[in-house]
Amino acid sequence: MMHASLYRPGNSVLHRLPAGLKLSVLLAAGGCSILVRTPTQTTTALGCVLLGYVVARVPARAVLQSLRPLLWVILALGLFQALIMGWPRAFVIVGVIVALVLLANLVTLTTRTSDLVDVVVRLSRRVRFLGMRPESIGLMLSLAIRAVSLVAELADRVREAQQARGHTISPRAFAVPLIVGALRRADEIGDALAARGYDD
Repeated sequence: MMHASLYRPGNSVLHRLPAGLKLSVLLAAGGCSILVRTPTQTTTALGCVLLGYVVARVPARAVLQSLRPLLWVILALGLFQALIMGWPRAFVIVGVIVALVLLANLVTLTTRTSDLVDVVVRLSRRVRFLGMRPESIGLMLSLAIRAVSLVAELADRVREAQQARGHTISPRAFAVPLIVGALRRADEIGDALAARGYDD
């Protein structure tokens, strides 16, 4: 199963673009998202992002998988905004969020994690005078990216285990083993880092 944090090998135009350029585009898109104010602009933004998936030859399944963890949040947010501000404004807000999530997912699918980390480390070296340690920042970013897929894999295992036992999947029955498993994995990673001298 493919998660949003995993690189998908390929030789498309997007795969060959420098990681720094793709990160810059992502940051620029996030900044410009406040300028999107109409459903037409939102639809155009979504279309451009989806076109990127076509260019990168990423299957539609990957698009759906990247949105699945946010499905209930998106639906709840859309309904709330629709009741308060109307459906056009709700479509803009939810559409912009979906577009940014899909764009971030596209960057990670077409860029090796090591390349993304290298860009951040190089940028961090320019502000070393502030007391920042570029290598530590790179390690933190690597762990954060990896944690996304670890939690997603753990959620899949919990869901499959409950289905195998014929249990009804309830929020509490799903959340408790997921949180316990995530905390256990965090302890294991912390112990491994401490053993390598990163306990500070």
